[in-house]
Amino acid sequence: MDASCDLEVDVNGEETFFIHEKIISSYCGKIRKLFAKSKGPTKNLKVIFNDFPGGPESFELVSRFCYNKGKIVINPYTSPRLFRAAHYMEMNETVSGSHNLLEKTEKSLEEIKFWSWIELLSALKYVAISSKILQKCLDSLVARLIFAELSLSCPSISSPESSALRLSTDSKSTESGQTRFLRSTWWFEDLVNVLTPDLVKPLVKSIIFHNFDHGVTSRFLVYYHKSRFITASPEEKREITETVIDSLCLLDQNSNSNSNSVSCKNLFGILRVSSNLNISKISKNNLERMIGSRLDQATLDDLLVPSPHGSNYLYDVNLVLQLVKYFLAGKGGGGGGCLAGKSGSEVAVCDMKKVARLIDLYVAEVAPDPRLKPYKFLALLKILPECSRDSYDEMYHAINIYLQVHMGLSDEEKTNICASLNYEKLSSEICNHVMQNEKFPSKITKLALKAQQVNLENLFLDIDIQKRFALPPCETETKDGRHGQVVLYAKQVVPHGGKMDIVNENEKMRAHLEGMQWRVIELEKVCKKMQTQMTKILKSRLSRQNSAKSLPRLCS
Repeated sequence: MDASCDLEVDVNGEETFFIHEKIISSYCGKIRKLFAKSKGPTKNLKVIFNDFPGGPESFELVSRFCYNKGKIVINPYTSPRLFRAAHYMEMNETVSGSHNLLEKTEKSLEEIKFWSWIELLSALKYVAISSKILQKCLDSLVARLIFAELSLSCPSISSPESSALRLSTDSKSTESGQTRFLRSTWWFEDLVNVLTPDLVKPLVKSIIFHNFDHGVTSRFLVYYHKSRFITASPEEKREITETVIDSLCLLDQNSNSNSNSVSCKNLFGILRVSSNLNISKISKNNLERMIGSRLDQATLDDLLVPSPHGSNYLYDVNLVLQLVKYFLAGKGGGGGGCLAGKSGSEVAVCDMKKVARLIDLYVAEVAPDPRLKPYKFLALLKILPECSRDSYDEMYHAINIYLQVHMGLSDEEKTNICASLNYEKLSSEICNHVMQNEKFPSKITKLALKAQQVNLENLFLDIDIQKRFALPPCETETKDGRHGQVVLYAKQVVPHGGKMDIVNENEKMRAHLEGMQWRVIELEKVCKKMQTQMTKILKSRLSRQNSAKSLPRLCS
């Protein structure tokens, strides 16, 4: 240490510098102001900086600038650090005719759009989140990603800049660099190593503004989460997870309504790891809303999320109920009614039925849980509107399992659960099973009987309508040698020259109606058989209960 050095500077507790106060003060307004009130010569001066931007390396660059009388090499690797340090040290005054450091660095940063990929990555390590050069740096990065994407789709696009980009994306070998460039994810690792969590969201905003591929961006965010999560502390894990969720939400909100830029599977993966991180309520709601909006893409394994710590049931039923609510809100069915509207209604109904099949599988999976409360099970049964299901057979099986496991339910609880079924949408086989199921209350059995009666009456009404508007039947012979009647509808009058079309249409109609005729015959047999069985079963039940109630009217 030079004995003439009269100023000791502690930089962030990492390193101590011994310098000349007069030399540093001539360029640094911050130092000059600290000692402006001192009178006469002073010795053993000491300054402590606890938040010096860039740390000891940046302070050393500033010191060199001062000792070299305002001269220093400024390039893409040094200008971001010098710019922040010059701001911090208030180096905005011209000394001995030379430009001040702040002015020099600002001029260098004006050329940022011409920097290489590696130079931009280096700059990101030192730019502040509030710095005006951050946006320029991010915009330049995104511009290179867009150019790389265009180069992939149009190999004829070439320029010195694109060649430099290809070479700069890898420091190992030319072959490796070309391989990485040909993949849409070649840049993932580079940004994972550079971006801190507070820079992720600004990057996503720049990506949205420049309309870069949202699907690739969402995959990057998932990759960033997995890569950073492994070695992070609990607090860092929470910060990383919230950042990724909020960035995905921002991406999702600005994506086309028909695009699947964010994968449902990846969202469930983030959901599982975030369960014990105590993430903010806003981030939690954003994540659940994104999953709910694409619940039709989920699988049963996705939904089988273990219950939170402290809960006494096996799976997180509350989560699934919330996801379905978000799904219904997005599809316009939040009120529990059927979906309406012309635009996209068929797609919405299709998605609704997918979710209904998924929930049926989930209900069957959680039904054996002896700790699942009746009101929670009932909420699962009634969460979707009736229009979402063409058949209630699977729901019946789940209810039957639940009643077998939960033997201590009250009659009211059993009735409420069993009443959630739409008995008009049960198959004949399941209805027969209901009649013989002693776990079902008697009044529920009557509902099943009445529903089947209505179904059969409607069936015969359809047959009667068919016979009224049909031509005289013609007799055909089936494969087994039996004879039956096939009803042909009145043929349509066609212009002259359409005889061949009439013959073809009649042949198709004959084949179709032949199958319909024999199906009706078989249904009539089933109806008679069901009538006999249901009468016997109900009489048996009523006799055991000493009830004098009369049978409902059956189909004739």
